[in-house]
Amino acid sequence: MIMHKRETEPVLKRDRYTIEAVGKENRCPVLIGRLLDIWEASVRASHSFLNETDIGNLAAQAENALREIKTLWIVQDNLQPVGFMGVQGRKIEMLFLHPDYFRKGLGRELVQQAFDELSVEFVDVNEQNPDATKFYERMGFKVFKRNELDSAGNPFPILEMKL
Repeated sequence: MIMHKRETEPVLKRDRYTIEAVGKENRCPVLIGRLLDIWEASVRASHSFLNETDIGNLAAQAENALREIKTLWIVQDNLQPVGFMGVQGRKIEMLFLHPDYFRKGLGRELVQQAFDELSVEFVDVNEQNPDATKFYERMGFKVFKRNELDSAGNPFPILEMKL
């Protein structure tokens, strides 16, 4: 049974996992550090096209995004963060899970919650991450535009997708 609650109260999932909305005022350095560790582990497992310099450069952008994104939901397993999703407007800006939690349905639950609560209809995906593209296609998204560079001007093609 899924129970929907608002802002800082958890949404119970499968007796073990929670999804909690964390406002900007509650994003302390320790939490940001834990989420960056998850981001890095996820990126290393799913973005083989990035080198060490790329990961280092992107980490600063990820940290800023975690601090500034309007809606940040954190997935917890027994009160330990294992993933997160950030939404701005009606667009998923980031979704990362620790690799130990890949393919357990948590990404699907996050996206479904974003559909239900935030009317999300857009996401951008690295073209060089075909697993992510397939995941979002299974969730109902379709590619409508391809960009040769990412939003920071890096040479990583981006697929813009919408419902």
